[in-house]
Amino acid sequence: MSGRHTITEPRTVSPSAAPARAPHPTTPPAPAPQPVITAPDWPSRWHLLIPTSLRNTAANLGLWQNPTPLKPSDHLTQTLAVLERYGWCRSLDFSPTGRMCIRGAQTLLERTGHVTPTSRARAVDYMQHTLSKVTDLPFYAWNDLPQRTFPQVKHLITTSATHARTNGE
Repeated sequence: MSGRHTITEPRTVSPSAAPARAPHPTTPPAPAPQPVITAPDWPSRWHLLIPTSLRNTAANLGLWQNPTPLKPSDHLTQTLAVLERYGWCRSLDFSPTGRMCIRGAQTLLERTGHVTPTSRARAVDYMQHTLSKVTDLPFYAWNDLPQRTFPQVKHLITTSATHARTNGE
């Protein structure tokens, strides 16, 4: 062996003659499935008699499970589900037979913790906005008109819920 050092240069690899693969188009992820909004079971007398503040204290202590309050669009959808399950009426928030008007269904959902007063007020704003195109009456007075029908009530609530959903609420 001689004392000569041979320096080897790094080998370069020639590019492949095969064409580069095009990246696969990315598809946006599928939207999360919307929860099915249903009407809650009729609350027990104890549930209705216990003040909200006491129920919230019991929930904080782990003795009670409050329902998760809904956003305005889901609250409107649940209001419609309550009216379909228990029946719709006009002139009374709660009829002797258990039927409810729009405001009665909203009151039931608020008293049982399914909606916060703020979300309920936003839902009412959406209903009033929808109604403002045809009348200046508040929604509860519009509900009580003698010529009012349930399909009209359903249309009002569905349209208001769709409008709230498009606004992200």
